[in-house]
Amino acid sequence: MQFSVPQFIDVESKIVGPLTIKQFVLVAVPALLTFVLFFVLHIAFWIPIAAILVGVGVSFAFIKVDSRPLYMIALYALKFFWQPKLYLWKPAVITEKVIIPEIQKKRFELKTLIPDFSKVNKLWQDMTTTKNPIPKREKILPKAMLQEVQEQYQVFRKLSGEREIAKRVDFR
Repeated sequence: MQFSVPQFIDVESKIVGPLTIKQFVLVAVPALLTFVLFFVLHIAFWIPIAAILVGVGVSFAFIKVDSRPLYMIALYALKFFWQPKLYLWKPAVITEKVIIPEIQKKRFELKTLIPDFSKVNKLWQDMTTTKNPIPKREKILPKAMLQEVQEQYQVFRKLSGEREIAKRVDFR
């Protein structure tokens, strides 16, 4: 059994005379709008508006750029200008495998390369979490001086949870 295969499937069929339905709508809508505006506007305003509307309708219906209709290119242009743009550039990551001979591995041990930060971490934790002075590092402030410092500066937390000190300004 043999079937006939349609040959020109990318060509739209002509429905209204020599025009396709899209072409007919693209010409008829501006013509109808021009007809309505004839009764609404003064003739001096109607002529340039009618010329522009009919010109745009006819050009959208018949002009093609790179086998695409002009109305599609106009829609793409509006979409380009209307939508937000986000351009990302991510450089290619090149990974290389470095092979160290056994002689060099024995010479450089892991303990010699990484310093001990436990004391620094403990000091940082004490400085950020305690109110007590750290011995041999900080002096205890007198109460009068502490009151004055609290009036001038204030500690606050950001949304990220980070603490920050800012100068306090009272407009009383």
